[in-house]
Amino acid sequence: MPDRERFRQRLDATARWLEVRVGLSDLKTIADKKVIPTHRHTIWYYLGGMTLFLFGIQVATGILLLLYYRPSAEEAYESVRFLMADVKFGWLIRSIHAWAANLMIFTAFLHLFSVLLLKAYRRPRELTWVSGALLMGIVLTFGFTGYLLPWNELAYFATRVGTQIVGALPVVGMFVLQILRGGDEVTGATLTRFYGIHVAILPALTTLLLGIHLFLVQKHGMSVPPETEREEKGRSIPFFPDFLMRDLVGWLTALAILAALAAYFPTELGKKADPFAAAPAGIKPEWYFMFMFQTLKYLPAHILWVFEGEALGVIAFTVGAVLLLLVPFYDPEGQGARSRLVTRAGIALIAYMILLTILGYLASPTQ
Repeated sequence: MPDRERFRQRLDATARWLEVRVGLSDLKTIADKKVIPTHRHTIWYYLGGMTLFLFGIQVATGILLLLYYRPSAEEAYESVRFLMADVKFGWLIRSIHAWAANLMIFTAFLHLFSVLLLKAYRRPRELTWVSGALLMGIVLTFGFTGYLLPWNELAYFATRVGTQIVGALPVVGMFVLQILRGGDEVTGATLTRFYGIHVAILPALTTLLLGIHLFLVQKHGMSVPPETEREEKGRSIPFFPDFLMRDLVGWLTALAILAALAAYFPTELGKKADPFAAAPAGIKPEWYFMFMFQTLKYLPAHILWVFEGEALGVIAFTVGAVLLLLVPFYDPEGQGARSRLVTRAGIALIAYMILLTILGYLASPTQ
């Protein structure tokens, strides 16, 4: 029997074995039936897949970093320095991890606001929106907890400022602060606590919510904006292979951009954190927290001579996040006066975040 025929028989036997145990034909049937609406806003559909791809890059590079990282105040900085200086391509893996984190958060923001403005949250997709908004919060928490892990000077003092802001919440603030820090100050206990949150708790929550989110997306399909639904005829393309191939092109492009950024603009390590040193001038958070940080800087110490400005600012951001989470229940139809209010509020929020972020970077260290 020719080798080619023998190979084909083995392949067929393997396919039959998998069919009995996995049901490949059922998966193929689902893939064949899944279609993607095509209209002038179809490009926004690719943001979810792009965010998921960048999350996959984070997982892969994060696992490689874990092989060398030691989560203690005495060894964290040295382990990262060893990784970057002595491990082959270690500097590249760390840079890809850092750049992918920033790009993932950026695409997650774009995905969130595109869904908001295109009314993709309307019934029956309320829970799809809720799960996606919660995933956005987890993504930001990934960024916050991962920032401290190199235990360098900038990360240490930025974390001290960030956790202090949380501590400004009335009643529960100090309790939450001590839970995050593992005490009253940012110490090695904070580092190990952030490490556990970053590599265990958040991935577990992400897996759960991501599974729910993807299931709901598959169940309800892609939403078509109300205006487009009325103006255009229902056109669509198959998910496999048409839409998936376009997704792959985007992923390969993102991978090329990541490799270029990591190679030409590698992530620096900086100085090791010294808890007894004075905070360097101009300590600022990462760009995705800058609008909140700058807002709190503009607030006076006391408002109406009674309320602490920082505490009111934190409460306002918390209330705003809850209102954003509840948008589908306020505007279930995605049309009418309520829908227009949501659109205007969404545009105002985007403009506010961009403006305050720019002002934060333009502000002098003394401001």
